[in-house]
Amino acid sequence: MKRSFAFQHLVLFALALLLNAPLASAQIAAPKDLNAYVERVRKEFEVPGLALAIVKDGEVVVAKGYGVRKLGDPAPVDGQTLFGIASNTKAFTAPALGLLVEEGKLEWDAPVVRYLPWFQLADPYVTRELTVRDLLVHRSGLGLGAGDFLIFTICC
Repeated sequence: MKRSFAFQHLVLFALALLLNAPLASAQIAAPKDLNAYVERVRKEFEVPGLALAIVKDGEVVVAKGYGVRKLGDPAPVDGQTLFGIASNTKAFTAPALGLLVEEGKLEWDAPVVRYLPWFQLADPYVTRELTVRDLLVHRSGLGLGAGDFLIFTICC
């Protein structure tokens, strides 16, 4: 419970900065020293390490790491450290796709293969018929955790 509060606290702070919203509305005070603030929150909630990026008007203003990548390992986190963030990706994947839908670049009920021609499941019918919406609402028929390592097979 303590760790999820820390995550929410940092997300609120980052969103307030990104949106130029008054920090008072986010129920937190603006830190005088970002580095000291992040370190205090990281230690208070026992988070070994984190990477922080602040983007304003499409430009990266801050990209910095704090702490270590793994407990017991001295390798520090930096602005390029990648973390597995599991289901947290849902919070920005659906809105990002929604923006593409609004721009007319994507359709919720279009087959995935229209946008990812290389996408293939074991069943040709499912491959052909599976829609973007099906993936987002977990109607794919894939078992729990199925496809989790897809990113590593296509990019790394």
